[in-house]
Amino acid sequence: MKDVTRAGGAGVTLAITGMTCIGCASAVKRLLSNVPGALEVDVDLDSGRALVAGTARAEALIAALQGTGYTARPA
Repeated sequence: MKDVTRAGGAGVTLAITGMTCIGCASAVKRLLSNVPGALEVDVDLDSGRALVAGTARAEALIAALQGTGYTARPA
């Protein structure tokens, strides 16, 4: 997992559940990338974590995954 916090100065790390394949990780990345303030997103399937650089709030990122089959919590 690369250090995405440099892209936006601040970042949020989330623990993601429900990812079972690379397609899932790509979907999570796409969903999180659409949150306002998310400048760069890196999702790691093996660790089940997502790092989001920028000013997006954890609450907004978690809400973006609601109803998608994935869940997130601050890591």
